[in-house]
Amino acid sequence: MKIIYSLKFAREYKKLPKKVKDAAEQQEIIFRKNPFDLKLKTHKLNGRLSGFLSFSIGYKYRLIFEFSKDGKTVYFHSVGDHDIYQQ
Repeated sequence: MKIIYSLKFAREYKKLPKKVKDAAEQQEIIFRKNPFDLKLKTHKLNGRLSGFLSFSIGYKYRLIFEFSKDGKTVYFHSVGDHDIYQQ
């Protein structure tokens, strides 16, 4: 599975505390093996973000992503606390 990180994602990721970055890297390892592993709490988003999915990084942080049409590529769009759903 190929993951493409958007510029927005890269900017947001840079601003995260080191502890959250470390947790995000561990979650990405799990994600690469199985994007729907129960540890990730992957779920579909609704409303304005319909068509996107999200997984948890600890209790407070989330990562928004989507699959390409062929399912071989994943686009990481945004990462942060629950406020990312409002952007």
